[in-house]
Amino acid sequence: MSEWSLRYTGYAPAEERLREALCTVGNGYLATRGAAPEATADGTHYPGTYAAGVYNRLRSDVAGTSVENECLVNLPNWLPVTFRVDDGPWFTPDSVELLEYRQYLDLRRALLVRHLRFRDPAGRTTTVTQRRFAHMRLPHVCALETTVAAHDWSGRLEFRSGLDGGVDNSLVERYRDLAGQHLEFVAARELPGTGVLLETVTNQSRIPVAMAAGNTVRVRDRPGTDGHRLVTDGPWIGHDLAVDVTAGQSVTLEKTVTVYTGRDRAISEPAVEAVRWLPRLGPFDTLLESHTLAWAHLWDRFHLDLENRPEELRVIRLHLLHLLQTVSPNTAELDAGVPARGLHGEAYRGHVLWDELFVFPLLNLRLPALTRSLLRYRHRRLPEALQAAREHGHRGAMFPWQSGSDGREESQRLHLNPRSGRWIPDPTRRQHHIGLAIAHNCWQYYQATGDREFLTHHGAEMLIEIARFWSDLATYDRARDRYVIRGVMGPDEFHSGYPDAPGAGVDNNTYTNVLTVWTLLRAAEALETLPDRVRSELVQRLDLRPEELQRWDDISRGMFVPFHDGVPSQFEGYADLAELDWAAYRRRYGDIQRLDRILEAENDDVNRYRVAKQADVLMLFYLFSADELAGLFRRLGYRPAPDTIPRTIDYYLARTTHGSTLSAVVHAWVLARSHRERAPEFFRHALASDVTDIQGGTTAEGIHLAAMAGSVDLLQRCFSGLETRGDRLVLNPYWPESLGTLEFSVLYQEHPLHIRVNGRRIDVAAGTGTQRPVEIACRGETALLDPGSTVHFPC
Repeated sequence: MSEWSLRYTGYAPAEERLREALCTVGNGYLATRGAAPEATADGTHYPGTYAAGVYNRLRSDVAGTSVENECLVNLPNWLPVTFRVDDGPWFTPDSVELLEYRQYLDLRRALLVRHLRFRDPAGRTTTVTQRRFAHMRLPHVCALETTVAAHDWSGRLEFRSGLDGGVDNSLVERYRDLAGQHLEFVAARELPGTGVLLETVTNQSRIPVAMAAGNTVRVRDRPGTDGHRLVTDGPWIGHDLAVDVTAGQSVTLEKTVTVYTGRDRAISEPAVEAVRWLPRLGPFDTLLESHTLAWAHLWDRFHLDLENRPEELRVIRLHLLHLLQTVSPNTAELDAGVPARGLHGEAYRGHVLWDELFVFPLLNLRLPALTRSLLRYRHRRLPEALQAAREHGHRGAMFPWQSGSDGREESQRLHLNPRSGRWIPDPTRRQHHIGLAIAHNCWQYYQATGDREFLTHHGAEMLIEIARFWSDLATYDRARDRYVIRGVMGPDEFHSGYPDAPGAGVDNNTYTNVLTVWTLLRAAEALETLPDRVRSELVQRLDLRPEELQRWDDISRGMFVPFHDGVPSQFEGYADLAELDWAAYRRRYGDIQRLDRILEAENDDVNRYRVAKQADVLMLFYLFSADELAGLFRRLGYRPAPDTIPRTIDYYLARTTHGSTLSAVVHAWVLARSHRERAPEFFRHALASDVTDIQGGTTAEGIHLAAMAGSVDLLQRCFSGLETRGDRLVLNPYWPESLGTLEFSVLYQEHPLHIRVNGRRIDVAAGTGTQRPVEIACRGETALLDPGSTVHFPC
């Protein structure tokens, strides 16, 4: 199988929605699922098109409670194309005898190709080939080409091509009791030739959405038809285009589409722009050529090669493709964040969570301007985070666990347990640690780029306000003579509280407390990094007083961290919880990834047990090196034993269900530092998460972007030991020899670097230029790397 394609053979209705998600084509502005052009939303197919940042809010009555949800809107379907012969039935794969069916996603060009050959009830044999893409350089443009070849028949071939505004948000089954009709039909009209325009508007946020489609029929590369007629049906508009075909002849329909919304910049009005730009577009192949060039430039930046591992390399490239189809240079011009499930479906309602923590490390070292733009999404919502903290009685910024259009908390109040059929309270809004992740992202971006302008105008302010919130949330415990943080949720997500108080949060979550200390230190460091005048102005504007800075220092030296059995406790009281009979539950249920749902259906509560959905304490080993963690613990006055890290990993690994796709990423990372021989097992598990739909149906609702990016980052930073800190590039390889040789390119503080890693040595080569030398450190050795030179380190 090619290292540059994802291929499927045979038509498999049960797998269609998974294929649609994995065969999505996008460009960072919008993305369209890989549904067949003739398909409509039903139990098998789900066409969906989503534009970054286009949200709408609706209210629903659920279990006697009125709830409000904001969703990424499923836009009108631009794909509809089907055909028929001699006024027969319109084509569907279910109504013919399929003789051949292949579909593949060309990863190099972000091009979806579908090829099928069939015999219809009249005995006619026909071949159909379709190609589609969302243009990477022209983000408002999509294109679809359909070629029909008549093998043993002659007759009148009629295409039907249109735009369908009669869509809703109904992909996720457990959301179907919620309101999902987000679009209002505004207008539809015919354009000169065979073009049409469809206008809709979101019914709450009032965002206009306009699509214009043009069609060209080509026979022997000559445009023209034997006639066409307009077809309308409510919010559906299009054309029937007819042409006479003889046996052995092929006919091609080229469909080009422009998409604009009211959130776009530098436009007059969406419908005006969609109509103006449609006739300016060239033929399909001309558009494809410029689209392919744009992707070639992206692949140069994201170059990664895994020697003699074609299957792993293919999936890695698939993951990079979907990352860049969700966030790309086109996204940098938008007010958009990183949706957890990409622009590939409706899970999490298209919300922005903490997944950027796993995405930004790839972007920082390749497209730093894009990271900066995505961090600006957070900075623009800082006023909302400040207000949220005030409403909860705190100073500083309390960022939401789930964010959408305006930065308010979008986490649902209730969620459905599919096992029990019950709607139960959703406490995930207590995951205030999202703010700590944002702080970490700001600092890591600065470390990778040295972007003082960002730190001056955006980053330092966010760091300070996040530090201020956590400083205010911490309270002094006189009995311990330490600071504590109560009533939160950690990354684990299973533990919303204690057995006698579920939903009320837990106390002294180790991940939260340690990351708070780190954030306080980085906020103070950022402040000291600023020029005197800027620092003085910021201190005055934020009313940051010396006593507040002293409190930060006190907390950073006196934060409480709970321990039990020689390992850090996930939270205070964790050791008092019951141990689960893991063997019994595995025998009874097999798959226990979502143990919380299993226990709730049994009228039990996951809060009673020492279990985890995903890494919690172990996230510290994901974010920080052993040296950094040791420094933080020393500052706090703790002296963990030398074997604490491997013991902690073993302890929590035995109590984790891996109910999140992120779990494999983090566990591969930490195992590389304790049980290196086990790390490739979890790396391959991370690679398989979406391709094999390891969670049994969730990928069809939208890919898991953090797991995809995280799997690539395992190669880039984990196994190579690459870090950006202290104004130098640090390499501390944990490379499993079983993976062969890795080569990849990064951009570190304007230095283009090519890195080659295997089990024996690391080579770092710098591109030519006039930059100052960069300092490279590897296991105690340090070298200055000049532009155009190479350094070598033994592993």
